[in-house]
Amino acid sequence: MDFRSELQRAKREFRESGYAEVDAELLLAHVLGITRMELHNSVIVERVLQNFEDANDVFEQFEALCVRRLGGEPVQYITGVAYFSDLTLQVGRGVLIPRPETELLIENILPHLKSSARPTSVIDLGSGSGAIAIAIATQVPTAHVIAVENDPEALIWLRKNIEANDVDVRIVAEDVSTALIGVKADLVVANPPYIPNDQDLPFEVKNYEPHSALFGGRDGMDLPRLFIAAASRLLKDEGIFVMEHGEEQGDAVEEVLARDFTDIRVHKDLNNRPRWTSAQRRMR
Repeated sequence: MDFRSELQRAKREFRESGYAEVDAELLLAHVLGITRMELHNSVIVERVLQNFEDANDVFEQFEALCVRRLGGEPVQYITGVAYFSDLTLQVGRGVLIPRPETELLIENILPHLKSSARPTSVIDLGSGSGAIAIAIATQVPTAHVIAVENDPEALIWLRKNIEANDVDVRIVAEDVSTALIGVKADLVVANPPYIPNDQDLPFEVKNYEPHSALFGGRDGMDLPRLFIAAASRLLKDEGIFVMEHGEEQGDAVEEVLARDFTDIRVHKDLNNRPRWTSAQRRMR
């Protein structure tokens, strides 16, 4: 059985079903234990296939994974891997899959952290898989990073990713409203659940990803308000708060921030949509 024809067959089926063709490449590469780029090198693929007693086993495994994907399961959950910034993160049921939009937030934070003349203390509220906390700890080794997360399932993945990426990130397993009483940080980052409870979502998101990490209340702002209150408590005077939010929530976020924060700025994503807001903690 020729791997090229099998891959093309799967791509065609994915395309006709409304799924990205690249998912087929990711799944076959996963079965073979190689990267997606290596999949395009016939010499490498043929060499890997020789390591299997029966090449048909490879295609049976590939077909089984394709069925799962065509059933709506996210490819990241099937492979157990999500890519974020320069990181390879372990993910699965119970933890939110990191989004590209959040990478842009990180790209804007890093210059601020790297330019600091002293070690910076950072708190990542609702850390989930640890994408934000680990990205900061990896690229700014002098930063003191704390990841706050209280969901038991998400904590499993957070601990795995911190260990796998060998970074010094402290975990606080507690609700953001009560975590770190008495602690003050230079920077607080948050990507809270902000989707309105009644908003319809794509099948694979609604049926596979944890609702506790998606929905933020009736208007989507209940949990962001709690995260803003926590950030206000945790930040040093003139400390910086950065929070991701929905594209329709910029004004609502600014209104809540206005009580304790100044220099409030809404930032847009690559599609020119309001996606996250930064602000400076007002002097007490």
